Order: sequence, then C-alpha cells, then structure tokens
Amino acid sequence: MDDIDAMFSDLLGEIDHLSQSLMPAADTLQVDPDSQTDSTFSIGFTDLNESLNELEDHDLDALVADLRSKSTTSDGLLPADQQTSICATAPAKAWEPKRAPARPPPSNSAESSEGLAMSEPQTKAEKIKLALEKLKEAKVRKLIVKVLMSDGSTKTLMVDERQTVREVLDKLFEKTHCDCSIDWSLCETNPELQIERGFEDHEHLVEPLSVWTRLSENKIHFVSRPQKYLMFTEPQLFYMWKKRNACLSGINDQAKQLLLKEHFGGSALIVPDLEGKLYLKEDGKKLWKPLYFLLRASGIYYVPKGKTKSISDLVCFVRFEKVNIYNTSNYKQKYRAPTNFCFILKHPCIQKESQYIKYLCCDEEHTLSLWVNSIRIAKYGTVLYKSYQDAMKRASSLQPLYSASHKDRYNSPNPDPAPPKTTNVEDYPHELPPDFIPPPPGHKQV
Repeated sequence: MDDIDAMFSDLLGEIDHLSQSLMPAADTLQVDPDSQTDSTFSIGFTDLNESLNELEDHDLDALVADLRSKSTTSDGLLPADQQTSICATAPAKAWEPKRAPARPPPSNSAESSEGLAMSEPQTKAEKIKLALEKLKEAKVRKLIVKVLMSDGSTKTLMVDERQTVREVLDKLFEKTHCDCSIDWSLCETNPELQIERGFEDHEHLVEPLSVWTRLSENKIHFVSRPQKYLMFTEPQLFYMWKKRNACLSGINDQAKQLLLKEHFGGSALIVPDLEGKLYLKEDGKKLWKPLYFLLRASGIYYVPKGKTKSISDLVCFVRFEKVNIYNTSNYKQKYRAPTNFCFILKHPCIQKESQYIKYLCCDEEHTLSLWVNSIRIAKYGTVLYKSYQDAMKRASSLQPLYSASHKDRYNSPNPDPAPPKTTNVEDYPHELPPDFIPPPPGHKQV
C-alpha cells in the first residue's frame, strides 16, 4: 500500500480532471463546450485517504477504460512493412479527461453476467491497483530496434528499458534458430568514428541506444564474437601473459578452473597485472607518442618521462566509471596510427569526434586483445563472470532443442530437391554431329 500511495499521489491532478469531466448531465449542459476545452479545473485533497474515498466507481471505471485503450500490447518481431531503424516511442500526450463510456444493457443470461463479474474488477482497491499498473506500464520507455543479421537480413524488435541484452539475445535465438553459442553478441557500430562495441549481457539495451542522435547512422549487429568471453575460456592468457606462448598452450582444463576460482571466486576481484608500451594520440593532432601504461582496478595509469613505475610516480590516465571501450577500424589511414590495432575510451554520450576521447594503439593484435578484455574485467568485475556462467547454462539448456530442430529438418519426408546433375557432352560421343569441334581440356558443357 505504501507503493500504491506514493504512485497515486502523482496522479491526483489527473484524477481531478477526470472527476470534473464526469459531472452530472445537468451541470454539463450549462458549460460551453468551446470554453471547456481551454479551461482547467482543480480540486484540492488534503489527505490521500480522503482523495481515495472521494473517487466514485464510475470515475475508476473511466480511468481503467482509458488506460486500457492507451496500453500497448505489441511486442516481439514486427512485420516487414513496419521495419525502421531505431526510434524511441513518441512521448505520451497530456492526459485529457474523457467521459465515461456508456455501460451496455444488462444481459438476461446468467452466464454472461457471471463472466463479466470474473473479468472486471469489482472493488475500489482492485480498480485502483489496475489503474496504477497500467500507468506504470505506460511510463516504461520502449524502442523499436532493427538488428542486422550476419547473412544480411534484418530482424525488428520492440525492446523496453527493463530488458537486458541477454533477454534480447534469447529472443533472437528463438527467431533465428542459431546454435545458441555463448559467442553470439549484440554489437553497435558508429560509422562516423569507425568504432564498434559489443554490448555486455547484463546491460539494459535501451540505455545505451537512447544516447544516439536523431540522425545517427549507428547500427546494431547480431554477430558471433569469439573473444566475448575469452578471459574465462582461456584465463591463462590474461593472468599468465608474461610467460611464453608455448607454456600457455599446454594448460589443461583443471588448471584453467583453478585460475578462475583464484581470481573470480574470492571476495575481491583480481584484475590482470597488465602493463606495457602503448601509443597515445595527442589532442587535436595526428601524432602518436609512446608511453608506458599500467592497468589497475580503478583505471589506467602511465609513467611520465623520466619517472619510475613506483606508485608515487604514476599518473592516472583514465578511470572506468564513465567510459566504455571500443574497437576501431582502419585508424592507420584515418589518424595515421602506427598500426591498425587501436582502441578508444570514451563516454557513451559522445557520438562525434571530441577532445575527450582517448585514442590508444598497440603493436600487435594479441596485445590489443589483452588490453581490451582486461579493461572489461576491471570495469565490470564479477558481474561479467556471472554473465558468462548464465550464458553457459542457457547454452547447455537450449542446445538440445537446437539439435532436435535441425535433426527434424534434415529427416523431413520432403527434403530439399537435389540440384540438377550436369552432363558432359564428351561422355556421349555417338550423339555429337560430325562437324563438332571438341572443347579445350578441362572445359565442361551442359
């Protein structure tokens, strides 16, 4: 009831308008319709319980009927003719009072009256609760999202702000019948900055999409990213990176599980102790200078020129609370980077070139993978590991269904017809005309 009282206090103004619009017919005849549309009414309630008691049953019936007419029930994939890119639902208009709809005449059938009693809320508390639920649902932000598939097709979904990326992926699994691997991801691309980022499973999809500009050319892709959970499938690459690759490749599954338990199973997360030389792009210039960077749980630090790696000499480069990490494409040509193995750190609201974007470049692809995924570990911590565990459980539970669907497809009584068999005319020399000139060796004719 505390939650109902708190939400209902925000609706008193709207209920006042509703109460005034439901005045008796004798009073409404004295009001000019033209002036009534421009007038405002207000009734003051000094106590919440008093305001609840002031509401009549027909007021609540009108409120519930109006909310039902405005509620949206469409969810899931939309038809192709309604496909569009991503757009937010239009803001709700000011709620206008409506006259209570006329009640239908009572039916003589006992069954119809009994069914009406079961479907319609009878008490005032039930009507208030239903009205508040409808209003709460109407305030949820919704976006229509067009997702680009790996085969070039598109799927259009309606997503609300309560759905996580993991829930959207599960919905796409049902629609596309893919192999349900943990590598499948939703990835956003920004053509203007030439960057991309895979959404994390625990993120709410509407939140990062809401910062896109109106004329943005950003897109969402449903793709397989093998490095999505590489830090958990191959943890030795991040926590034993100083050793040679020959030693890392010989680690068995039991040793990997021990590494995961040691670094993610305790009370505190252990971030990979990563450090090394990276190239930093200077602000407003296409010049890159090498610096020695170190990764810590709170952010990235670097060693100033002429200083040591002691804690007192380190300078904080960026913290992870307000930034996301993005992979880049073709920055060697765009910004004259030393290599194309670059990544940037920026606030998600920044959609164009800005001085607040941090550009970093690595010498090789393996170093880029180490930094990008280690920063993800430092930023998201144990939440990332929990998402990996949930993804593994879902994949193991959905994989039998996927295998069964494919088995039924290939064992169907009407399989796809085989392609027509080509015939080589050289196999039938007796049917060739006497003036036929044989084709060159290796040439086939149908």
